[in-house]
Amino acid sequence: MTFRTLLTVTGPNQGEGDLKLAADLCEQIDAHLSVLVLEIAAPPSGGEYAAVVSPAWLEERQAELKRLEKRISDVTAFLFRSAVSADLSDDYPDIGWADDVIGRRARYADLTILGPDLLASHTLKDKVIEGVLFSSGKPMLLVPEGSRPTLTPKRILVAWDARVESSRAVRESLDLLKGADDVRLVMVDPLEDEFHHGAEPGADAATYLARHGVKVTVDRLPSSNHSVAEVLRQHAGDVAAELMVMGAYGHSRLRERIFGGVTKSMIEGQSLPVLMAR
Repeated sequence: MTFRTLLTVTGPNQGEGDLKLAADLCEQIDAHLSVLVLEIAAPPSGGEYAAVVSPAWLEERQAELKRLEKRISDVTAFLFRSAVSADLSDDYPDIGWADDVIGRRARYADLTILGPDLLASHTLKDKVIEGVLFSSGKPMLLVPEGSRPTLTPKRILVAWDARVESSRAVRESLDLLKGADDVRLVMVDPLEDEFHHGAEPGADAATYLARHGVKVTVDRLPSSNHSVAEVLRQHAGDVAAELMVMGAYGHSRLRERIFGGVTKSMIEGQSLPVLMAR
């Protein structure tokens, strides 16, 4: 699909780096920038009754609200200086509701951008990832420190495992794939049966992409005692990919939290931008 609205989420302890990154991406593709300013409320100590009567907790909430107001003012000033079309919203949710708040906002954007500043903010990062993947139905783009993000990439690696999540990621990135000069459909240790990759792994997916005009090459790779994430990262470097496209959280949410998985590995140890969808 064509990206017309990009969302970025920012907190009081962040600078202008992620805002500038998102604004630059909007300029690349003539898109609208939507910014959500978020301060996550500190949980009360000692239960609800203590929260009501605790002066320290009330003071902390007042300090949080002041930080939120200051961040709103700073972001407003940035957007005023920016050349892109933009809107700003804000919220002050409890930590248990933050992902729902983010997910609801992300439903009205085509893509949520997670820049280096956000990825370094562990609590907010986790809430944004959960909210976008599980509550919005929309994809996200992770941009790690030191990478060069673009929404007009010429070399793309698609991590394909034949699951619904991979199919969704491909569909969400189809316009990007059609505009690329080289798309690598990559499978690690593909299973050759009707319940997984079929008799010829990657053939059906490549045919689907080719019908859309995508210049696609199928790469079947052995893991050779390495993790799937390691193989994908290495191959992305070998083919000089500018973007990786992959499905997220193929297993249950709880199982991923307990055991990790490829999604977690790619989020925490990536060197190039990754577009994820679920």
